[in-house]
Amino acid sequence: MYGKCGVIGNARKLFDEMPDRNVVSRSGLIYGYAQLGEDEEALRVFKQGVLEDLEVNDFTFSSVIRVCGSATLLELGKQIQGLCLKMSFDSSSFVGSSLISLYSKCGIIEGAYRVFQEMPVRNLGAWNALLNACSKHGHMKEVFHLFKQMEKAGFQPNFVTFLCVLMGCSHAGLVEEGQFYFNLMRESGIEPGDQHYACLVDLLGRAGDLEKAMSVINEMPMAPTESVWGALLTGCRIHGNTEMAAYAADKVFQMGPIGSGMHVLLSNAYAAAGRYTEAAMARKLLKDRGVKKETGLSWVEEGNRMHTFAAGDRRHLRSNEIYAKLKELEEEMERDGYVADTNHVLREVGGEEKRQTIGYHSERLAIAFSLITFPPERPIRVMKNLRVCGDCHTAIKFMSKCTGRKIIVRDNNRFHHFENGSCSCGDYW
Repeated sequence: MYGKCGVIGNARKLFDEMPDRNVVSRSGLIYGYAQLGEDEEALRVFKQGVLEDLEVNDFTFSSVIRVCGSATLLELGKQIQGLCLKMSFDSSSFVGSSLISLYSKCGIIEGAYRVFQEMPVRNLGAWNALLNACSKHGHMKEVFHLFKQMEKAGFQPNFVTFLCVLMGCSHAGLVEEGQFYFNLMRESGIEPGDQHYACLVDLLGRAGDLEKAMSVINEMPMAPTESVWGALLTGCRIHGNTEMAAYAADKVFQMGPIGSGMHVLLSNAYAAAGRYTEAAMARKLLKDRGVKKETGLSWVEEGNRMHTFAAGDRRHLRSNEIYAKLKELEEEMERDGYVADTNHVLREVGGEEKRQTIGYHSERLAIAFSLITFPPERPIRVMKNLRVCGDCHTAIKFMSKCTGRKIIVRDNNRFHHFENGSCSCGDYW
């Protein structure tokens, strides 16, 4: 109860004071930490249970595997999968659903497909997990096929099912299909929630139909949330509509305290239009309210270590080699036709500084590290907490072509599979 209500301190105190602990109490605590994103603590509780030889069940394994997926700890996730096999929990639909999410979040969609196909019993959670995986990786044909297969198997789609489909349609630019499934949801007796409306607004906004997106917001049966206005702001940023972006931002500010991402969206919309004074004001408001902007990070897993990079980062032990590799790669890319697009540096600085700033973004450092570390046959998988910028997206296409390597990048929206100079998103994300 305490864990699900987010009062994890009380949950832990109660757990520590229990004279007898069993699989239920330990699994409940692991789940509580997991849903709050406290991955290290969740794993620590699990590890302590293993050391104490305490009983575990499929719910325990499911929670721990989900933690590995959220933290993109692929190797640890594989080890726990092996433990599931050893203890005969591999046939559990809960464990299977978690494994699908693990492989998907770590950039191995083939592994997610394989787990699903090998599951002896599939519940709705397993179908939704694979639908979500396909949406994130841009496999929209498979999403529509799975939706039909799920219905044929006797499962009724729920609000999560439709959310997965709508998210995929949004990031693939499939406006007609997205509107079809939104209407189908209502016909199925499921009332859209604020997340479904946010997806529809995002779908229309990205496609450039901002007026229609605004009309969807005005017709919502509930008050628009921060995520709904954020979806509209994203569309405004893509299509340069600073006037509508300002209107949306005014609505958001009236809601009270908001996340740093919303402030940054408004600031970036102004900066992209060259209105640097307004952009500075938006960032000042962010500072005045004591809200910190999330630092852009990229990370790769190598062995049992996570290597994390920030833009312009020189703290890594192999920093000199990483920057030398980047310089070598940039020269090769330029010979192949790459020209840096400094419009993606949304600050009022000189052209050369803009070029240097964009050249050392975190994902480029992570890729350079991978190139000097991983064997040539191994795909490079980079995880990122923020959206990949337009110039880095172009640059990584050139990197994949120049090096002949497959590069998979996960940003906060979806996966991008770069190979031979092209991306699976079709430059729409």
